[in-house]
Amino acid sequence: MHRLRHPASAPIVADGADAPQTVPLAGYPLLNPAEALARAEAFRGALAFRRSVRDFAPTPVDRAVIAAAIRAAASAPSGANMQPWHFAAVSDAAIKRRIREAAEAEEQAFYQDRAGEEWLRALAPLGTDWRKPFLEVAPWLVVVFQQTYGVGDEGERIKHYYVPESVGIACGFLLAALHHAGLATLTHTPSPMGFLREILGRPQHERAVMIVVAGHPAVDATVPAIEKKPFDAIASFV
Repeated sequence: MHRLRHPASAPIVADGADAPQTVPLAGYPLLNPAEALARAEAFRGALAFRRSVRDFAPTPVDRAVIAAAIRAAASAPSGANMQPWHFAAVSDAAIKRRIREAAEAEEQAFYQDRAGEEWLRALAPLGTDWRKPFLEVAPWLVVVFQQTYGVGDEGERIKHYYVPESVGIACGFLLAALHHAGLATLTHTPSPMGFLREILGRPQHERAVMIVVAGHPAVDATVPAIEKKPFDAIASFV
């Protein structure tokens, strides 16, 4: 009996477009179930120790480590492979001070006027307030920008697809890579964040979505005594 090739298995090419270029897939070793589980558990175990840290040491971190983590983040999937992100890595003390001052101004307004009672109650177990000294103390701030659209060589606008989803995945890759390198991290999202584009000189089609604070934790660092939801509450198998 002959097996017919389903039409859906053939590449879909728009009229007038060239056929997509492909290369052999690599990097997927065939593991037995025990090996696959061991790898998955080892990765889970490593990430289980990741915490959002707010007490950082000023200990320098080599630029190459941050660059490697950003390269890992840039390997994330994205809509139509548009890679709608930019990572601005900041170590300059003067720029970090400007970022802290601008962020604290927005945070102070948030805690005093913008946040409702319900939101403040949700934040209470974390012990946070408008003061953000870690923005100066930590050796690196990686500001993640999402590009609402691209710009071609001739200045033409290029449509981007699934931008928030793509950038969100890349941020997850970045956090995992920094943690794997032994660094503590914190995701900081002052609102609004327009000041970051101005301070860092980014173009109008980019919008800051997150500051990833990275460095070594202070020797006396503490974290809130909170727990993750149980597995049964966050996963189901059908």
